[in-house]
Amino acid sequence: MSPRLAALLLHGLAGALALLLTGTPALAQTAAAPEPQAKRPRVGLVLSGGGARGFAHVGVLKALEAARVPVDLIVGTSMGAIVGGLYASGMTADELEREILAVNWGDLFERREPRQLLSQRRKEEDFELSPVLMLGFRDGAFVLPTGAVSTRSLEMLLRRYTLSTRHLANFDGLPTPFRAVATDMETGKPVVMDSGDLAAALRASMSVPGVFSPLAVDGRILGDGGLVDNLPVAVARRMGADVVIAVNIGTPLAGRETLGSVVGITTQMVNILTEQNVQASIATLTPDDLLLTPPLGQLTSSDFSRAPELVRIGNDYARTVGDALARFSADAPRYQRWVAAREAQEKANSGRIGTVATVSFEGVNEIRAQRLATALDTSEGQRLDVPKLENDLQRLAAMGDFEAVDYTLTRREDGAEDLRLHLRENTWGPNYLRVGLDLRTDFQGQGAFNLRLSHNRHWLNDSGAEWRNRVQVGETVGLYSEIYQPLTLRSDRFAAAYVDANLRKVELFGTDGEALALAQRQSLRVGADIGWPMGLIGNVGDMRVGVVAAQRKVRPELVAASIATTTTSLKWREVGLRGAVIADQLDYANFPSHGYRAQGEVVFGRRSFDGARSSSFTSFEGTATAATSWGPHTLNVGARLAKTNQIPLGAIDEYSLGGFQQLSGYRVGQVAGNYLVFGRLTYYQRLPWSVGVARALFVGGSLEAGNAWTARRDISLGDLRAGSSLFVGADTGIGPLYLSIVSAPRGYTGLYLFLGRP
Repeated sequence: MSPRLAALLLHGLAGALALLLTGTPALAQTAAAPEPQAKRPRVGLVLSGGGARGFAHVGVLKALEAARVPVDLIVGTSMGAIVGGLYASGMTADELEREILAVNWGDLFERREPRQLLSQRRKEEDFELSPVLMLGFRDGAFVLPTGAVSTRSLEMLLRRYTLSTRHLANFDGLPTPFRAVATDMETGKPVVMDSGDLAAALRASMSVPGVFSPLAVDGRILGDGGLVDNLPVAVARRMGADVVIAVNIGTPLAGRETLGSVVGITTQMVNILTEQNVQASIATLTPDDLLLTPPLGQLTSSDFSRAPELVRIGNDYARTVGDALARFSADAPRYQRWVAAREAQEKANSGRIGTVATVSFEGVNEIRAQRLATALDTSEGQRLDVPKLENDLQRLAAMGDFEAVDYTLTRREDGAEDLRLHLRENTWGPNYLRVGLDLRTDFQGQGAFNLRLSHNRHWLNDSGAEWRNRVQVGETVGLYSEIYQPLTLRSDRFAAAYVDANLRKVELFGTDGEALALAQRQSLRVGADIGWPMGLIGNVGDMRVGVVAAQRKVRPELVAASIATTTTSLKWREVGLRGAVIADQLDYANFPSHGYRAQGEVVFGRRSFDGARSSSFTSFEGTATAATSWGPHTLNVGARLAKTNQIPLGAIDEYSLGGFQQLSGYRVGQVAGNYLVFGRLTYYQRLPWSVGVARALFVGGSLEAGNAWTARRDISLGDLRAGSSLFVGADTGIGPLYLSIVSAPRGYTGLYLFLGRP
């Protein structure tokens, strides 16, 4: 028998045996044995926008991970894009939660950097005018800032979190493929971002009109994607999603009670547009999809301080729909393979940050770039230190000239990095205008009103010259102008020239506090200084030495009978050498919670009165304050010392006390002399309430002691006068506001209202 015939007989016998035993042919049984694993549908996660309410997405992601739901692609809008993009870049839900809760969201959107980082010129302006009421003047027109808040800190945060993605050709190379949706603000059409700079894509998607400035990306001006597609389900399907999990956390429409203002109407209009496109997207969902709507109640898009609560609500809600999530889940081995694949892709993307090969600037000319480079710690030849680089960018932003400060890294073939700093000048500069107001009254007929306007012109030339002007009308009529000129490209030394003129009414008091005369005082002071900043870009303070000349005149208008012989005008001149130093590290100019400020000035010169020979004089004045806090409680300690040569009554310089927190319970200027000592201890507590027109509300009180003496032999600490106050206060957009009860044993007790600088 041939081998072929034997094989056929054996095969036939096996088939017959199988048919007798099982009723199934052997060939059919063999084909059915390895049952193939069912193909898993591609799951697309769609995250809507909603501002702070988007923190609920993090809680939902935690629940998806707990339910072993492998997400194959993510699409997000606005805050949904930020959460989704960071998750797609490789972060886990727990990492997202930890990072989000570590951010101080209350400070993240401040227009200015922390006050301690500002140059001394910027800090001084805070003691003259509110930093809130600012507008610009450009090309012959007044210009408002393009956004209500700043996104520099948010951009820096996103840049740090997405640094590992900087070399990807597109967002499909992320551990989870991703798309962000924005709005083309010129055409009104949606823009689906699938490649490029991931940090910029996330920021552009969240450019809420009127709140955040729009972002220029690839020649287009991009705004918040929620205007056109807040729940981009269709985008997920175009990416290949078989099923969609859509999470809608959009802000519901407001009630009638909010529609009585322009802001309320504008907000409602945006919400209406957003809600319309959300409902259109929801209508496209099928029974195979899942819509999640965490119950966020009255929590709003601006409740960033309630991030922990929002994450918890999102997580609790998503866990309650566990049965619905179960149909998207994978078994443990398959889910672990999905996790491992994400981790492997993130590791492949990350790479090692190399040495900085070059540092360049975009947005400024070469000369300005060389000057700005002196403010950087990061330099060529160093290994890139991301925290150090972020500090550099923060210092550049603190200059106040740039609405955008960002960076990109480009890796070379040898592993080194080309660092490029992207700067965008303020669109409302370089002329900046600020308005201030002083108002005080003791409700006993004594009061004053002053209106201030300042103008700052930055970058008069490429070396960084500035021109600062201030005009005041009211109780005091004044004009101040200063030119500030850095001296060399690689040094922060500077020269300054200034003129200060004012005209005001002053009351003259006797040693017993009795009003003796009302006089008109004129003062003109001119000077020139050479200065050295303290700290990088002068953010601690500065020192100056220079020459000063002054001419002053006092002309009595009303004189008491007891001094009727002193009715003629008094005029004198001064010329001298001046030295000044100031250090300021207060976190806020008004109601500071931490930091210190110290200032001193000394003048050596000659003083001459009309018809008299000149004589030498020395004057000195120093002030200091320091604040420390624990929780909402703050202690603020202040002191002042002053001394000048003895000169006639009426010619006494600015060495006087009186008024709110300058010996409360005494009238302004009631205590004056050639020698002055003053100390103050103030306590205030920040109240938990929040109002839109003020940074914060406070309640507190002060204890004060001090005096002024005409002659040195009269100085006696036993002769100190006391004053005190109890107040409620607010740090408002136009300056600090106090309503206080003031009292002094040798003065008066009464009610005092103060708006402006005490």
